[in-house]
Amino acid sequence: MIPIEVASAEVIVKKSHFIAYAKNIVSREAGMLWLAEIKKQYPDARHHCWAYIMGDPKCALNAGMGDDGEPSGTAGKPILNVLNHKNVGDVMVIVVRYFGGIKLGAGGLARAYGQATQVVMEALLTKEQIEMVSIWVICDFSLEQQVRYWVDNMGGKILKTDYTQQVKINLSVPLKNKLTLVSLLQAEKCTFKVL
Repeated sequence: MIPIEVASAEVIVKKSHFIAYAKNIVSREAGMLWLAEIKKQYPDARHHCWAYIMGDPKCALNAGMGDDGEPSGTAGKPILNVLNHKNVGDVMVIVVRYFGGIKLGAGGLARAYGQATQVVMEALLTKEQIEMVSIWVICDFSLEQQVRYWVDNMGGKILKTDYTQQVKINLSVPLKNKLTLVSLLQAEKCTFKVL
């Protein structure tokens, strides 16, 4: 699953305000730019803590976190711990904290950041991320409509079509349908290359 849009939620713990945001990100750089935007939006907040997971949440390609001045391990780590149990990839959570005058202690901080993350992740709308594979197909003009039909029925897309002596089609289909499409192309003696 991946986030569809930005979600936000607020939690108040002993007069401290924790404002959490969750959003889809595709790179650390994109996440750091978003963090800079949030810091501009809340310049008077004491802390802007964050964590992200990129790639498949079951086997993340990359993860990161930051405590932004909170005691080590009391903010970024609890945010990341919640993300690790949500089955959502390509996601970043930023929690903005306004200090309410009452110290929460290390355990209280960790629970508050975890709670804020939990609440924003419950509000986050997600969609299934389908792994796609790209294929170049070269076929006779008489087979073009058949190839388009197969791709459409498999939930794929035609990315580009070139017309020369034959039709050259760049397409993408869900990875789960790759073998089916390849066998259909082979049966029709089409030339193809899986990218």
